[in-house]
Amino acid sequence: MLSELIQESLKQSVHKIALTLGVPAIAEVNVALEQPASADHGDYSSNIAMQLARPLRKAPLAIAGLIVAELEASGSVHGLVLRTEVAGPGFINMYLDWQAWARSKGSFTLPQHAGGSKVIVEHTSVNPNKSMHIGHLRNSCIGDALVRVLRATGHTVEVHNYVDDLGNQLADTVAGLLNVPLAGAHVRFGDYCWDIYAEINKTYAQQPEMVQKRTEILHALEEGHGNTAWIGNLVAGQIVKEHVEEMRGFGIDYDLLVWESSILKEGFWASAFELLSQTEIFVQETEGKLAGCWILKQPAEDATPDTLEEHQKDKVLVRSNGILTYTAKDIAYHLWKFGLLEKDFSYSEFQSGLWTTGLSGQALPFGRADQVVNVIDYRQEYPQLMVKQALQALGFGAQADALHHVSYGVVSLSPASAAGLGIDTSSGKSSYAMSGRQGIGIKVTELVRLMEDMIESTRSDKNGLSSRLIATAAIRYYLLRFNLGTEIVFDFKQAMEISGNTGVYLMYAYARAQRVLSKAAAAGGESGVSGSGASDSDVGESDVGEFGASDSDVGESGVGEFGASDSDVGGSGVDESGVGEYGVGEYGVGEYSVGEYGVGGVPLFPAQLEAAELALLRQLSLWQDTLYTASRELTPNTICNYAYSLASLFSNFYSACPILKGGEASITFRLWLTRSFTDTLGEALDVLGLPKPERM
Repeated sequence: MLSELIQESLKQSVHKIALTLGVPAIAEVNVALEQPASADHGDYSSNIAMQLARPLRKAPLAIAGLIVAELEASGSVHGLVLRTEVAGPGFINMYLDWQAWARSKGSFTLPQHAGGSKVIVEHTSVNPNKSMHIGHLRNSCIGDALVRVLRATGHTVEVHNYVDDLGNQLADTVAGLLNVPLAGAHVRFGDYCWDIYAEINKTYAQQPEMVQKRTEILHALEEGHGNTAWIGNLVAGQIVKEHVEEMRGFGIDYDLLVWESSILKEGFWASAFELLSQTEIFVQETEGKLAGCWILKQPAEDATPDTLEEHQKDKVLVRSNGILTYTAKDIAYHLWKFGLLEKDFSYSEFQSGLWTTGLSGQALPFGRADQVVNVIDYRQEYPQLMVKQALQALGFGAQADALHHVSYGVVSLSPASAAGLGIDTSSGKSSYAMSGRQGIGIKVTELVRLMEDMIESTRSDKNGLSSRLIATAAIRYYLLRFNLGTEIVFDFKQAMEISGNTGVYLMYAYARAQRVLSKAAAAGGESGVSGSGASDSDVGESDVGEFGASDSDVGESGVGEFGASDSDVGGSGVDESGVGEYGVGEYGVGEYSVGEYGVGGVPLFPAQLEAAELALLRQLSLWQDTLYTASRELTPNTICNYAYSLASLFSNFYSACPILKGGEASITFRLWLTRSFTDTLGEALDVLGLPKPERM
């Protein structure tokens, strides 16, 4: 990783300077490194000299001078730094030799501790009682992106989808199926259950005595035999099949379905109960409103009135009526995840490549993770803390530290979207929460259909990606690009936009560059310009305007930058033939063909880079650092921000630096830069789970 190489060189230089000055060994130096916004201040900059002023007893400027001299004497970071300057009050600004970087970038690796461990990522985990809505989809998209990020950084990843087939929600749906008559046209069983779930909750409000049905069904589900249990099993099984199929349409897959009933039937909770009983924090209350309940006792300093009131129920593991809470079963599940229970599931194939837990099947090497990542919305923060607390109380501190809760904001509806669904918006709220109990929300299937129909009706060219694939990619990116803690106020119109920071913009940028390279390959003919350059003027053939946006509708950084007409790119000097004055036919073959330099070879860089070329190179060089940061911080939106900046910078490069006009060396260099862009953006699209289209 480039930044790591620079940081290590700075550390070695500091160590040598300290020895030379006779200063006692300096403790581990934290070398802060940043890429200045302006290339005038260097490609990388560090304030390490200012940090060392006190221990080295010298002025920062003097220390910076010593560090620069030592860097140059030791080879300027393996020849990657062209020159280094000192700026007040002690900054060290480094300017890279981009030719050297291009020749070395294939050898850069992630830090040794970046990967290698086994990580279990649990995501989706939707109650199996009705169809999924857009809020559930955000969870799945975040989880799948994290799976891809972790795999890309060298981790072995096992993907779990936890099925709560013993919860209140499934019990309510079963109660509705048994007690509430409902007619109407429904394509899928999950959609029927969506309406049943809303109807049974209305019945509870009108007939409070009916709530007792839920308790009776919960008991029957936990006992696991009899008519009611089998009905619950059939309902959950069918709906999970629909959920899995639905997510497959978004490129989201799982390795293992973990059924809550399996945790109970396999005796996981019994083992966990025995372990917890040996601690001081797991006790049975004998008085008060929690009399008869088994709880996780909180430290006195944490039991403030507000906390006690808000989270009382989360500390209960076994209710007085003997029913386990979700948190109890989650503790047992996590002990298994980390290989801390002397028990295992039996496994059978649910669908091709997807396994499920059960009472019969075969032994497989699931579980025994080094790290666990749970993608659950912010409302589950306290139960997740309880799982950590239980692990710590049992003496599994390392595992508690290795348990990561990826929290995220919920998805609500904009006033316009809510009104479109028939929700009363007279209150004037800025957003309206979705509620399964009230049947309020946007089903995932409905959203995909609406966006697919909109795209299909407005595109003139039906070649390239299908409208459905464009729709799912656009939705997926929309749900990933926000900071995790941000509450998404979902708006149909905004989600369907194709300008600015959108999935369509990224895919079009990729397709635009690929089309240039494909045209070059065709123009090169037998000369072997495989994957090389093309005419800049072929934009109109795959203009994003076919999805309903004109150039005037798109902002400065919007898709319109790639959606220009032939006359808009006249400044690039490309003629109607698609080859131009200095086209591929003349200079894109032979000595400078991609066939030669594209496999490890690097063309000669210009002595003076154009600003747009340099900006694109700087962004390309940050890819490994960005990927590593996203894996450490578990933030997929970090990849979105990077990819959008990269696509925008390619747009600027495409407009300012005609790829096929100029001398032989210029054309070759810009084709190489275009290929580097598609390679890097392609990796980012893979991590985000978006297609890499040859054309839109």
